Amino acid sequence: MTKESIRPGIICFGEILWDNLPSGRRPGGAPMNVAYHLNRVGAKSQLISRVGSDNSGRDLRAFSSLIGLPSTFLQTDSEYPTGEVIASVLENHEVVYDIRLNAAWDYITWDPQFDQISTAADAFVFGSLAARNGKSRETLLHLLEKAKYKVFDINLRAPHYNKEVLELLLPQANLLKLNSDELSLLTDWFYKSGAPESDSISFLQQSFGIHEIIITKGAEGASFYQGETPYHGNAYQVKVADTVGAGDSFLAAFLYKKLIQTPIPETLNYALAMGAFIASQEGACPPYTSADLDQFIAKHSS
Repeated sequence: MTKESIRPGIICFGEILWDNLPSGRRPGGAPMNVAYHLNRVGAKSQLISRVGSDNSGRDLRAFSSLIGLPSTFLQTDSEYPTGEVIASVLENHEVVYDIRLNAAWDYITWDPQFDQISTAADAFVFGSLAARNGKSRETLLHLLEKAKYKVFDINLRAPHYNKEVLELLLPQANLLKLNSDELSLLTDWFYKSGAPESDSISFLQQSFGIHEIIITKGAEGASFYQGETPYHGNAYQVKVADTVGAGDSFLAAFLYKKLIQTPIPETLNYALAMGAFIASQEGACPPYTSADLDQFIAKHSS
């Protein structure tokens, strides 16, 4: 059996919603995006989330079915609406988000089935946004007790996080993914402002017991710290359409390759290629196959 024939099972927990972009309405939510890309590259992922009993919720269910993402653990809420986000793209291609409060995914309710799948999964992916409300946060913390390999895609979205919640979630992580701005914020809060990257990483590892940390740096590539060993990768140069979902696709590609025990330099390069590939297209979840990504890598590596 080749490494590529192995299909790791991964659970993604948190928001599924509609991103209202300048180009139109698209399905979104970081956990949903990660699950989508995991399935595209060869993993077997499932999403734990919640939608409203409205047309937007039904449309998201239909989308999940269309892309082959099981809706088995997608709950329906009769009181709160399906999540909505107004996304604006700035001149530097960065995206700012207005995330609607009291969405259905704020009220993900524990189900005994969640324990079983979380315990069995090769990895459990979660973010900070799904912990903004006490109900989903309570469910998340319960499932983190069951999961064996916990991936914290920190994904800070102001004003939907605070120091106390991060202090609660950071010690849960086996693998932490964050970008340069998020690293600076954590450094300011918990360590000392302006500290070098390596010092900040070492502090987070020691203070919160996080062995593995990924930092994405946009056009400057990305770094992965595994214990005291750093790995650095260069970004692929592409014409950016938008950056929506690029970080989510990066994580999916990295996690898949890592779980099938691909060497870290190759894993990091594959993830950087994925992020660039998605950034060169509109939206977080464009249609593609793993062969399309392989062609992209071959073209940009020659």
